[in-house]
Amino acid sequence: MAGELLSVEQVAERLGLHVRTVRNYVRDGRLKAVRIGKQYRIAREDLEELTGKPAVSGTRRVEVSSIVQVDAVDAATAQRLTTLLMSAANSARDDDGTPLRVDTVYHEERGSMKVVVLGSVAATTEVLRLIEAITD
Repeated sequence: MAGELLSVEQVAERLGLHVRTVRNYVRDGRLKAVRIGKQYRIAREDLEELTGKPAVSGTRRVEVSSIVQVDAVDAATAQRLTTLLMSAANSARDDDGTPLRVDTVYHEERGSMKVVVLGSVAATTEVLRLIEAITD
């Protein structure tokens, strides 16, 4: 039984049940547990088996990956746009403090530029609005 062991209280909190209900599940054999001293410990795998889905822990992170192509742009404009976007990326932060990531590539022969943006939904939206305002 390698892995994380949870207390009855932790399982009850995760499932939204009363502690007595979880203890009854253990006593009835519906939930596997080991007894350590006077307390039960439930393996994460056994909890997942009972619920039919993995027990989720930690915080959910949603990240957006966007590629924007800007056509008909000269080298000077591409450089100004890159400078502005890098400045915006350095000041924008996700909710957890992670900086927004922006990368630009300019193709001189085609006169086009690609902007790659990686970050939270809110921070990415702000950068996409900035790109729209500059390119219109």
